[in-house]
Amino acid sequence: MLDMSWGEVMVIGAVALIVIGPKDLPRALRTVGNVTGKIRRMAAEFQGQFQEAMREAELDDVKKQLQGVNESVSSLNTNFNPIQTIRDELKGAVDAPMTAHEKTPGEEAHDAAAQGRGEAGPPAPVDPAIALPIPSVPPIVDPAEAIAESLEREAEAERRKAVEAAAPKNDKPDAQA
Repeated sequence: MLDMSWGEVMVIGAVALIVIGPKDLPRALRTVGNVTGKIRRMAAEFQGQFQEAMREAELDDVKKQLQGVNESVSSLNTNFNPIQTIRDELKGAVDAPMTAHEKTPGEEAHDAAAQGRGEAGPPAPVDPAIALPIPSVPPIVDPAEAIAESLEREAEAERRKAVEAAAPKNDKPDAQA
């Protein structure tokens, strides 16, 4: 700690023996040892508190970083939902042709002329893509429901197999019956 050689320690011991005297030297060395121990304990306590404060500061930084990551992940989850996006697009695609098919401008003019409340004239040309009937679209099935139904069917099949296996098989006809 202080990097003293044996020669230096001997010189300090000789000076202490001359200054303090042989009678009080053991008591003085004991006091120096106690003071040195107290100083070391205080230094160790201070060092421990300092390291604990550093760990807490690091933990606070780590907590802040984790909160930032969690917030960014949650914002990604709310902004990026591919299933909901696909559902919205499918609903929009299914709803848009139905609303466009309700009345076209040509049909409205023809209806007005037929009722006598508009100018009589040839009906406006109708876009054939809109006038064609819309093929039926199968309903959108929730994947979770489909999986649950499949699992229920498999469980029912397993139950039937278990019942059939448990039932006694009569391969030989009974002589009594």
